[in-house]
Amino acid sequence: MSKLFVASEVFHGAGTLSELKNLTGKKAIIVTGGQSMKKSGTLDRAISYLTEAGLETAVFDGVEEDPSSATSLRGAAVMTDFQPDWIIGLGGCSAIDAAKMMWVFYEYPDANFEAMTQPFNVPTLRQKAKFIAIPSTSGTGTETTGLAVITDREKGVKYPIVSYELTPDIAIVDGEICATMPAHITSNTGLDALTHCVEAYVSNIENNYADALSKGGLEIVFENLEEAVNNPTNINARQNMHDASFMGGLAFNNAWLGIVHSLSHQVGALYGVPHGASNAIFLPNVIRFNQTATTRYPDLAKLVGRDSAEGLAQEIEKLRAAVNNIGSLKAFGISKEDWQKNLDYMAQNALQDPCTGFNPRKPSLQDLKDLYNACYEGVIYEN
Repeated sequence: MSKLFVASEVFHGAGTLSELKNLTGKKAIIVTGGQSMKKSGTLDRAISYLTEAGLETAVFDGVEEDPSSATSLRGAAVMTDFQPDWIIGLGGCSAIDAAKMMWVFYEYPDANFEAMTQPFNVPTLRQKAKFIAIPSTSGTGTETTGLAVITDREKGVKYPIVSYELTPDIAIVDGEICATMPAHITSNTGLDALTHCVEAYVSNIENNYADALSKGGLEIVFENLEEAVNNPTNINARQNMHDASFMGGLAFNNAWLGIVHSLSHQVGALYGVPHGASNAIFLPNVIRFNQTATTRYPDLAKLVGRDSAEGLAQEIEKLRAAVNNIGSLKAFGISKEDWQKNLDYMAQNALQDPCTGFNPRKPSLQDLKDLYNACYEGVIYEN
C-alpha cells in the first residue's frame, strides 16, 4: 500500500491569499525574508486577513537566503514567547524552509539538528501549531513538500531535512504574489521547478501520481517560463508557473529527487550559486549520466518535440539560454584553483546527500567529480 503525501488543503489561483480570513485560531506568526513582501503590500494584506479572522498576529522577518539552524532557533525562541497556533511561511523558499525548522524547534526546543539531517527523523509535529505555506517564487514546491533545506555555515554544507511531518497543512498558491518577482529570480526558480519534474519522473520510486504531475508540470514550464520572464505582469503565466512549481513539488514529495540536487546543494553552500541556476547547469549532464540506467527520459523528450535523452538535455539547454541563465559554474567567478581545492569535499558530501539514494543510477565518487568538472567548464559530460 502507498500513501499520497500532499498539503491537507490547497488553495490555488489569483487572489487566494484572501483564504487567510477564513482561519480559526488565536494567534498566528508570519515568517518572511527581507523587504519584498512588505514592499509589494502582500505582508500587510496577509496581516489584514488574519486580523479579519480574529487572530493576533506577529511577524518574524529578515530570514536570510540559505537559512541556517541558528536562524531557526532564533525564530523558535520568538514563537515560544508568542505561543502561536498557526505558523505561516510567506515568501521565497528560504523563508518557508526556515519557518518549517522554527516549527520543529518551537515544538521540540531540545531537538538535535544533526540527528534530523538523517532522512525521516523529525519528531511528530502539530502538538502546538499547524503550518501554512504561501510561496512568492515559482520553483521549490516547498509549499507541498516534507523538505526544508538548512545550511550549516561552519561546515559549508546544505542539509535537506526530509520528513513528511514538514508537509504544510495549508498551501496557498496565488500567482498574484509573484507579479513583482525580478526576471532573474523568475528564471532561476522556474528552472528549479523543471528540475523537480524531471528528477521525480526518473527516480527509482515508481508512482503513477508523481509521473502524471511531473509530465504536466514540465509541459507548463516549457510553455510559460519565457513569457513569465519577459512579461512579468502576465498573471496567467505567473499562475501557470506557480501551479507548475506546486506540481513539481507534489511529484517529488512522493517520488523524491536525484543527484542534480545532491550536486547543487554543495555549490550553493560553498559558493552561493542560486539553487535554480545550479540545477539548470547540472540537469542536462545528469540526464546524460543517467541515460544508461533508465529508459524514462524519452517519455519527457516527446513532450518537447524530441525522442531521446540527449534531445531532452538539448531542449533544456535551449530553454536555459532563452531565459538568460548561465551555462557553467565557472561563469559565476569561481577560480579553477578554488574549485579543485574543494572538489573532493563537494563530491563526498554529494555522495552522502539523501537525494543520491533516489537517483536511477548509483554514482561513484569519481562519477560525481567528473560531473562537477564538466559542469564547471560548461562542457558536455561524456559517459
